[in-house]
Amino acid sequence: MEEAITAGRVTINGKTALTGQPVAPGDRVKVDGRLVYLKFSSRLPRVLLYHKPEGEIVSRDDPQHRPSVFAALPRLSGARWVAVGRLDFNSSGLMLFTTSGELANRLMHPRYELAREYAVRVLGELTPEARQRLLRGIDLSDGPARLSTLDEAGGDGANHWYRVSLSEGRNREVRRLFEAIGVTVSRLMRVRYGPIALPPRLRRGQSLELGERDIRQLMADLGMVSEDRK
Repeated sequence: MEEAITAGRVTINGKTALTGQPVAPGDRVKVDGRLVYLKFSSRLPRVLLYHKPEGEIVSRDDPQHRPSVFAALPRLSGARWVAVGRLDFNSSGLMLFTTSGELANRLMHPRYELAREYAVRVLGELTPEARQRLLRGIDLSDGPARLSTLDEAGGDGANHWYRVSLSEGRNREVRRLFEAIGVTVSRLMRVRYGPIALPPRLRRGQSLELGERDIRQLMADLGMVSEDRK
């Protein structure tokens, strides 16, 4: 089909199709002038919340054979869980998984600017200058980055906790921002991804599946509407 699209043989609603162009129910798709009937699934995707513990990798293939988050997820028949972003091996907290690649892509796409919120523990307190640098922006190896919010969250002894958020999910971005100002993060936990918060009752290593109502609301927030609601 991709070759036919590139050759200009495919039209959508009378206009020449573009590679990667989405097709929705009700669209008229023709190949070489002949109408093509497309089937659309009316089933909602499944969405799973998982409380990742430290010491698990977000990968199905690890040369070091470390424990994988996928081993702890419910088994699926005829589908597979797609991870929405990642958490590094030494980080914990909320991870989202879905059976829909499109939904996963929207949740991760910078266009939607979904906030990721973390609880961060460091040794000592941040100076006002350090806080300003984190909020103003720092040049990292893969480009400038900054925190969207930074709030005190208490602490005992020499350790202090902060609540921080940012609207992108580059590799180890929070840790690297703190490292850039000379502060080492000793614990990092994601507590929210977009509109979904880590449920207090969800213990480490446990998962919780969203209900249909919450999935429909999530899809609506991202501009997606399931076929059964059209």
